[in-house]
Amino acid sequence: DTANAQYVIDPTKSNYNMKTLAFENLHYELKDEKEFMEESGQIDLLGGSTSKYIDYGFDWCLAVKRLMQLQQKNLADNQLERVFKQVELPLIEVLASMEVEGFNVDKATLENFGLVLKEEIVQLEKSIYTLAGTEFNINSPAQLGEILFERLELPAGKKTKRGYSTSADVLEKIRDKHPIVDMVLQYRTLTKLNSTYVEGLKPLIGKDGKIRAHLQQTVTATGRISCTEPNLQNIPIRQDLGRQLRKAFVPGCENCTLVGADYSQIELRILAHLSGDENLIDAFNNGDDIHRNTAARVFNLDYDAVTPLDRSRAKAVNFGVIYGMSGFGLSEELQITRKEAEKYIKDYFDKHLAVKNYMDEQVANCKANGYSETIMGRKRYIHEINSSNYMTRQLGERLAMNSPIQGSAADIIKIAMIKVYRELTEKNYQSKLILQVHDELIIKTYQSEIDEIKELLVRNMENAMDLKVKLESDLNQGDTWYDLK
Repeated sequence: DTANAQYVIDPTKSNYNMKTLAFENLHYELKDEKEFMEESGQIDLLGGSTSKYIDYGFDWCLAVKRLMQLQQKNLADNQLERVFKQVELPLIEVLASMEVEGFNVDKATLENFGLVLKEEIVQLEKSIYTLAGTEFNINSPAQLGEILFERLELPAGKKTKRGYSTSADVLEKIRDKHPIVDMVLQYRTLTKLNSTYVEGLKPLIGKDGKIRAHLQQTVTATGRISCTEPNLQNIPIRQDLGRQLRKAFVPGCENCTLVGADYSQIELRILAHLSGDENLIDAFNNGDDIHRNTAARVFNLDYDAVTPLDRSRAKAVNFGVIYGMSGFGLSEELQITRKEAEKYIKDYFDKHLAVKNYMDEQVANCKANGYSETIMGRKRYIHEINSSNYMTRQLGERLAMNSPIQGSAADIIKIAMIKVYRELTEKNYQSKLILQVHDELIIKTYQSEIDEIKELLVRNMENAMDLKVKLESDLNQGDTWYDLK
C-alpha cells in the first residue's frame, strides 16, 4: 500500500495520493482516469476499443511497482519495516471491517437530545441577555467583545483593528469575573453540540440505521488514527450533557450489547517504561494511585494525607510533564502563580531524575537526528527543533518530548486492534469490533458470546506490548455507548 508506506516514511505530509507520490518520487506526471480518457479521446469506456484504457491501467500499475521498490528500500534503510509490516499493513483490513460494520444510531434518541439542547440554548440566551442588559448576537465576536469589555468592563486582552478577542482561552481567564462568561462558554458548547453532532449526524445515518465514520490511517503525525465524517473522537464528554449524545449510539439488535475497554493511564505507563524511572514503575506495578503517589512524593506528604486538591494538582503535573508544559502553562492550568507552578515542576524532576534525563535525551537526540522515535521505531520528523525562532524551537522541543509517548500509545492501541480483530475472525465470533476512540475499543457483542468477548478484549489489550509496567484496561458493558463509562 503506497499511501501507508509513504506515511510511515514521512508522517508529516498532507497528501499521500498516487499522483502526488509518483510526481515527487518518480518525477513522473501520472494522469488520472478522466484526464487520460479526455486526452485519448475515449470518453465512453463501453464503446469501441479499450486498448487505451488498458494503457491507462498499465501506466498506473507500472508506477505503483516502481514506487513500491523505492519505498521498500527506504523502509529497510530507516528501520521502518517493523512498524509498516506489523502495524500499518495489517491494520488496513481491520479499519475496513470496522467501516463496513458501522455503528447503529437511534435517530429518535438523537432528535430528542436535539430538542433538549435547543431548550437549554434558549434559556441560556435569555440569561445572557438579562446579564448583558440588552439583546445581541452571541455568535458575533465583535458584538460579544463590546458587551464583555466595554459595557460590562471586564478585563480584556489587547484590542486589534478587528476588535477584542473572545476566543476560548481569553474567556477562560476571566471566567470567575462575571457569571455571563461561563454562560457564553456553555452556550458555545451547546450550539456546537447541536449543529455538529445532532444536525450534523442525522444526514450521515444510512438506510440501515448505521453511521460509518471514516477511520483514516495517514492523517496524524503521531500515528494516531483519525476519525472523520463524523469525528466521533471529538464529542465533548467533560460535561454530562455532551456525554448524553452517546446514548444515541446503540448495538442495533435485541440480543446484543456493547462491550468496551479503554487503557488506564497509558501515556504515563509508557513514560515509566521509556524513562526507566523506578518510582513510576514500582507505583504502577504495585497498583498505586499514580496521581496520589506523585502528590505524596512531590509535595512531601504522607500517602494517606494527600487531599483531593493535592491529587488534582499532581495529576496536572504528571500530564504536564508528558506534554513538556512550562511553568506558565501549568500556572494557567491550575490557576496558581507562575512561581508556584515552576516549583512544582522542579520538585517533580528532583524526585524523578530518570524522567528529567529521558526528556533531555529526547530533545538532544531530536536536535541531532531531526526526528523522534516510538517503541516500535515509528519516526516523526520535527523540523521545528532546530528553528532559529525561539517560540518555534520551544514547540519543537515539546514535540520531541511528547511524540515518542503519544506515538507509542498509538502503536499499542493499533496492535491491540489487530489482535482483537484476528481472534474475532479466526474463531468465527458474530461479535464485531466497531469503533476505536483514543484509547478505547468497542465491540458489538452478542449476549451468547459475552463472557468470551470480555476476556478476549482485555487479554489482547493488556498483552499488546510487553513493557516494564503492566498495561491495564478498564472493562465496561452497556446498552448504549454512554453506558461504557
